[in-house]
Amino acid sequence: MDRQLLFYMHAGSGNHGCEAIADATLEAFDKVCGGEESIPPIIISNSKEQDLKYGLGDRVSKNQCSIVQERLISEDLIPHIYYYVYRKLTGDAVSFLRYQFKDVLKKAGSYKRPIAVSIGGDNYCYPEMVNDLKLAHEAFLEKGMSSVLMGCSVEPDTVPALKDDLMKFDLITVRESISYDGMIAGGIPKDKVKLCPDPAFMLPVKNKKLPEGFVEGKTIGLNVSPMVQGKESKPGITMENYRNLIRHILEDKRDLCVALIPHVVWKSNDDRGPLTELYNEFKDTGRVILVEDASAKELKGIISACRIFIGARTHSTIAAYSTCVPTLVLGYSVKSRGIARDLFGTDENYVVPVQKLATEEDLVKAFDYILENEDSIRDRLNTIMPEYISRADLNVRYIKELF
Repeated sequence: MDRQLLFYMHAGSGNHGCEAIADATLEAFDKVCGGEESIPPIIISNSKEQDLKYGLGDRVSKNQCSIVQERLISEDLIPHIYYYVYRKLTGDAVSFLRYQFKDVLKKAGSYKRPIAVSIGGDNYCYPEMVNDLKLAHEAFLEKGMSSVLMGCSVEPDTVPALKDDLMKFDLITVRESISYDGMIAGGIPKDKVKLCPDPAFMLPVKNKKLPEGFVEGKTIGLNVSPMVQGKESKPGITMENYRNLIRHILEDKRDLCVALIPHVVWKSNDDRGPLTELYNEFKDTGRVILVEDASAKELKGIISACRIFIGARTHSTIAAYSTCVPTLVLGYSVKSRGIARDLFGTDENYVVPVQKLATEEDLVKAFDYILENEDSIRDRLNTIMPEYISRADLNVRYIKELF
């Protein structure tokens, strides 16, 4: 690899989905370019401290990447005031993003043919993030860099509004076919857009001792998040569905247990909040456990030992799918629907949109379908997953073609 790769829009490893994408991508680069003399990629992170705490810290110690802390303008009062006034006077909206990535952009001339890779491609699903994504992209383009949007998902009806930005990328890798078809239908050229699975499907499992009370083969894994709660159509209906689901599982005559598994532990968006609430309600049963925070690889190891997994965080469900665990997704966007369709030919019975939760028994009904069909679902995953995972490294192979 004779070009400098700059991964940006990495939100920090407190979101273990972000960690999984970055870690698995670096693993793929080692596989695809193993033995070749290469320049270690630079990860521009919203939280270097989080990254060093988890799996990316090992990669830094092995010189497989370096991590640069982006500047947090909201925490720097004087620059915040200066750039706010400057933007008001000049209309230069990119200025905030130039400050955010200043420590990398000021060295742009010293990098060897740099490629800026937007590693948070699924962020284009979130309307509130699109403006900053476009501005960040522009900040790197101003320095004459090639650019890549990796592992993205987009709602098809948003493609026209995104087209000007999308056309500026040299390469776009899309992780599921609904988004891919939407881009092609929206006029993005096929030679620019490539369909390949999310890099996190390649993330290795790091086996650790299973938590006390976790009975392998009899434990149902559950994940819920404040984000998905925020997208519900009826206040409180998500948690009521989870409560009823836990009761339903515990009443099952197969003596099943429940493991509550967090996948994002940011202060502002912490899965342990709703999961702890559920744990406190059911801990006296002796059959519900709350899994502690761990690295993405370690959490994947725990999820892989579940009999069935129900998850709200996309990358918690990717951890389950990729280890052939029958999975139900409480989804909120195109990415969950698209991945399920690519795996099963349909998202019906595999994805419950949180916006469509109408009764407090919806998750119970959806879970019963997975439980009744768990053997055929597991067989399906065992059959397709090796080839599906092998295609995830196409994200890296397509980037390498830019070299």
